[in-house]
Amino acid sequence: MPVLYNEFPLFLKRYFPYKVQKISLNAGFTCPNRDGTKGYGGCTYCNNQTFNPDYCRTEKSVAQQLAEGKRFFAHKYPEMKYLAYFQAYTNTYGGLDELKRKYEEALAVDDVVGLVIGTRPDCMPEPLLRYLEELNRRTFLLVEYGIESTDDATLRRINRGHTFGEAAEAVERTAACGILTGGHVILGLPGETHEHIVRQAAAVSSLPLTTLKMHQLQLIRGTRMAAEYEQHPEDFHLFDVDEYVELVADYVQHLRPDLVLERFVSQSPKELLIAPDWGLKNYEFNHRLQKRMKELGAYQGKLYVN
Repeated sequence: MPVLYNEFPLFLKRYFPYKVQKISLNAGFTCPNRDGTKGYGGCTYCNNQTFNPDYCRTEKSVAQQLAEGKRFFAHKYPEMKYLAYFQAYTNTYGGLDELKRKYEEALAVDDVVGLVIGTRPDCMPEPLLRYLEELNRRTFLLVEYGIESTDDATLRRINRGHTFGEAAEAVERTAACGILTGGHVILGLPGETHEHIVRQAAAVSSLPLTTLKMHQLQLIRGTRMAAEYEQHPEDFHLFDVDEYVELVADYVQHLRPDLVLERFVSQSPKELLIAPDWGLKNYEFNHRLQKRMKELGAYQGKLYVN
């Protein structure tokens, strides 16, 4: 039987003969969906505190955050190398000189062997892409786009500020430069059913993506979506863990077989999370998913139609 799915650690082994660990950074960027360029208030689900570890503080330089991140991981694997992960907000949203300075500052830190840059599809101007194309020739580079949904009605509803067409175009332009390109989707956004979400897998698979991250919809305190849920809970379907396992097993079978799947779930800090609270670590969810896929005889790409 084929492997259940393509795992990210095995993908990294193609590029590195040693262990590598991503270190999340907050480089002080904002977002066009917050500063008025596209809109105010950001996406309805967004609270950036959910993915910033303690060492990510904007008053600290990129180099300082990396040094603290390295100390955090080094006791476990002293031989570890690192990828600087520009994660918080939109990490290509700024002047070209400022962006170059921050990326190069990260690469100058000892044992940093590449960059992962998280951004929006509408924030990849041509001069920056040309610079990243050049950077890609001298270091490992993965550019990760928040696609979130392939449905424009959903994207409008969550105040995303771009269409799926814009996401597809950004992915295609980036991949055409020879840059590893990743995508991120949220499963279970309001209005999207199991069937709706599984249909999305074909659209995602049609893009020249190397990696894909997905995670369950989570309601986070202080977000506009949390207020919407309070007023109209009937508009939301929050998956319990067994339902979500079934959804992911189905979704993965409809994905292109060579896509590298980096993540299926996300864990938000307890004090910020309203629901769903499964009380599972990511690896525990992965074990449940693998067990269920084996029971079903399921594997990535089994139901994929080119």
